[in-house]
Amino acid sequence: MEGNLEKKKYLKWYQKIAYGSGDLAANCAYGLIGSFLMLYLTNIVGMNSGIVGTLMLVARLFDGVSDVLFGTLVDRTHTKMGKARPWMFGAQFGVSILLIMLFSIPALSDGAQYAYFFVVYVALNGIFYTANNIAYASLTSLITRNPNERVQIGSIRFMFSLGTNLFIAYKTLGFVESFGGGATGWRMVAIIYALVAVVVNTISCLMVKELPEEKAENTTDNTASKEDKISMLDSFKYLLSNKYYLMILGVYVITYCSMSIMNTAGVYFCTYVLGDASTYGNFSMAAMLPSVVGLFFVPAIVQKFGIYKTNLVGIGLSVVTAGVVVFAGYNKLIPLMLIFIVLKGLFSSPLLGDLNAIISDAATYTFKKDGVHIDGTMFSCSSMGMKVGSGIGTAVAGWLLAWGQYDGTAEIQPDSALSVITLMYVLVPFVFLIAEFFVVMFLNVEKANAEFDK
Repeated sequence: MEGNLEKKKYLKWYQKIAYGSGDLAANCAYGLIGSFLMLYLTNIVGMNSGIVGTLMLVARLFDGVSDVLFGTLVDRTHTKMGKARPWMFGAQFGVSILLIMLFSIPALSDGAQYAYFFVVYVALNGIFYTANNIAYASLTSLITRNPNERVQIGSIRFMFSLGTNLFIAYKTLGFVESFGGGATGWRMVAIIYALVAVVVNTISCLMVKELPEEKAENTTDNTASKEDKISMLDSFKYLLSNKYYLMILGVYVITYCSMSIMNTAGVYFCTYVLGDASTYGNFSMAAMLPSVVGLFFVPAIVQKFGIYKTNLVGIGLSVVTAGVVVFAGYNKLIPLMLIFIVLKGLFSSPLLGDLNAIISDAATYTFKKDGVHIDGTMFSCSSMGMKVGSGIGTAVAGWLLAWGQYDGTAEIQPDSALSVITLMYVLVPFVFLIAEFFVVMFLNVEKANAEFDK
């Protein structure tokens, strides 16, 4: 049966691209927030980075709970559009509206500004982005049952994700200045990104179709009935009993915590440590572009060596290259630093490209072990991990900036701030990569599923 699934093709080439483009839409919001929200809040609005970081962390922890809720709702949805597409389509409008509001904080009292920011940030991430992202991720299981196609669309998805983040990192500051800078410039950029996101998300939704439920999930009527009766608490229990789900969640938390700290620190590092904010685009390109290139080769490499071996070797090499980045960064050997950032991005690409396929395998593991399909809930690990990891990372970045006595109104920062900024941008990614390597060592869900079939 598995061999037949690998041979059968469910998606046309343009459908694979259309599905992947959904991450372009998602990252119009996520990329802008991840790289520039803290800068906007500290330097334009004048907020305290420590307070902002704490509020973000509280918001993200709430998001983690909402992820499981929306995953369960996706599993229970039955419409002509399917289970996931209605949520993906509708939620994007809320994401775009709230993105504009987030970069349009009005001139209020300090307390009112923090309250406004917190409410908008929670609504954007905990409700609308969660619904959109979990539904989008769930489509990996719902539009194809071919494992190779899942790896392919996962790779294409992350190409769009990294490409969008690269574009945003490289062009946003210039766009802001072209619109007059200051609060007006940031608001106009948010409006443009929000509109692009709505258009692309709509195209992505309409170009793919979910398979009939019984064909996509290979269930009987009895099984389907059983799944409809599963409570959110039961779904949560199934997740906790799947050790591979917990490992995948750990990978997401580690990855996005590291990424959030590094992205937050990147523009500060270039502005204050290197003395040239325009170089941030070069560093972002060095980090992201190799990952985009590497993703082209991930499906072929995975097909030959398997997901587990590919990821273990890739992350191992990333650790080595990140160690060289630490040495070069602290000694300000910028050319050497950029070269090894490129290599680190290239070696990290397999895990980025096949994570969705691993989640699908983890969902299969739950079905083989417990006899239920909870694909939507299972894919909550991607959204939950991203947001909890990002929340922790952003909070830590804000606390460290405050601890280092960073002053958003000062052109020259104290040595304590420069040391903290360098630590966040150079050393933190290395430490987190080591942690990720040890998690990946045990993440062999391929082998676990194969043992069920013996």
